[in-house]
Amino acid sequence: MNTESLKLIECPRDAMQGIHQFIPTDQKVLYLQSLLRVGFDTLDFGSYVSAPAIPQLRDTDEVLDRLDLSETKTKLLAIIANRQGAETAAKRTEISYLGYPFSVSEIFQKRNTNKTIAESIALVTELLEICETHNKQLVVYISMGFGNPYGEEWSLELVEKYCEQMIGMGVEILSLSDTIGTSNPASITHLFSGLIQTFPDVEFGAHLHTTPDTWHEKVLAAYNAGCRRFDGAIKGFGGCPMATNELTGNMPTEKLLTFMQEKKLKNNLDLLAFESAYNEALKTFP
Repeated sequence: MNTESLKLIECPRDAMQGIHQFIPTDQKVLYLQSLLRVGFDTLDFGSYVSAPAIPQLRDTDEVLDRLDLSETKTKLLAIIANRQGAETAAKRTEISYLGYPFSVSEIFQKRNTNKTIAESIALVTELLEICETHNKQLVVYISMGFGNPYGEEWSLELVEKYCEQMIGMGVEILSLSDTIGTSNPASITHLFSGLIQTFPDVEFGAHLHTTPDTWHEKVLAAYNAGCRRFDGAIKGFGGCPMATNELTGNMPTEKLLTFMQEKKLKNNLDLLAFESAYNEALKTFP
């Protein structure tokens, strides 16, 4: 067995946010608790954004109050979109990471966080200060990292430019996000191989959306380019409701497990607990 492993980030928040029918708080807690037993490195469990923006996650604080974290090593990540949300989340000692979606698309930045790119860059500076004060780490997601559906200027070089700017500001974890599922092996290889080689001390993650027939080539390209941090969601549930009307699903976690087996990578997950969480997912999502 290979001693190398992947850092898996499970993203139930991403899976839930686009569902219009409200998932009862009790069911959210049951599902998240089942995921906490699996042994993922990080659980992207909720978001501190305005209730009108993402009504599905308006109960994030209540959910967190009810989670039992006494027997898990999994760290919690919460998505925030402004300073107020960041300050609220940062006060919760249970949370290790604050995640901020920074977009290389002006249109999507406005749709997703109601900010311009310039305002978003200024906010990242504030978020870094908040994280330092409260002993958190900031994860910046580079949204629209592999394409732009709005006809704006877009290129791999533009993505690299913003990644370099974030790193220069002090960001140490960057997750390249395939927000609309347009990545391909060539673009994945170009970005990850170039950035990882240039910035070896920065942790780069892959938040890849995919169709059922393209998941393997995307994961393989990122892995071969040096990426070891991967976001997933059971059954590929979810997609970004702020991006387009047609959602492209998340990377299925079970496919990432298949990839790890294929590459004979070390797997520290409790597979029986994963099976239980998988079954809970089927109850959670309509």
